[in-house]
Amino acid sequence: MLKIENLHATVADKPILKGLSLAINAGEIHAIMGPNGAGKSTLSYVLGGRPGYEVTDGSATFEGQDLLDMQPHERAAAGLFLGFQYPVEIPGVSNVQFLREALNAQRRARGEEPLSGGEFLKVAREKAALLKMDMDMLKRPVNVGFSGGEKKRNEMVQMGILDPKFAILDETDSGLDIDALRTVGDGINAIMRRPDKAVLLITHYQRLLDYVQPDFVHVLAAGRIVKSGGPDLARELEAHGYAELAA
Repeated sequence: MLKIENLHATVADKPILKGLSLAINAGEIHAIMGPNGAGKSTLSYVLGGRPGYEVTDGSATFEGQDLLDMQPHERAAAGLFLGFQYPVEIPGVSNVQFLREALNAQRRARGEEPLSGGEFLKVAREKAALLKMDMDMLKRPVNVGFSGGEKKRNEMVQMGILDPKFAILDETDSGLDIDALRTVGDGINAIMRRPDKAVLLITHYQRLLDYVQPDFVHVLAAGRIVKSGGPDLARELEAHGYAELAA
């Protein structure tokens, strides 16, 4: 589904990714862990198409398409979702309005009929209930006045409504208490653990992986993947840290 080969990327002319390669198939959940400054968020932004992140070498394809040649809205319409480490606030725009417009824009790009107001609200209620979010919160401006945990839960509701093929979740576990972590983990499993979907989880800690069991765990250090393994690798990192691998 996603294939990255020898990816190099810079931010403000500073090399961050230095030859990263990774392949993720449909039906798989991969976790990337690593120390601060390793390039984890840079990888997510490059895949999502954020301006200011320049690819200087290598390639990334999504379902056979050149991902790096697509605009961000084209990547979203193709089925890519990026959950931000720090979700932004959008004053004056309600969650319901924002999500309906986003979903219908994607549906039109795929040649599908847009959802009516009633059809959309039915989907929104279902996904909000899955993440234990009150529908009143979806009527509020996007992320305005939300706690850190509420912002992350709101992003998972967004993911459920947009129903992507591939989700890149950048430190979704940050700012979550134990109950919210379990709820978000259950939501990720319910929405994305399917044979036609895939997930790339970016995290510092093993705790989210207690709820979203990955098929593969990768260690990103100094801009490239230095080790890969199964779920036990995350527990090893939790116990011993990154020092030896990042050296």
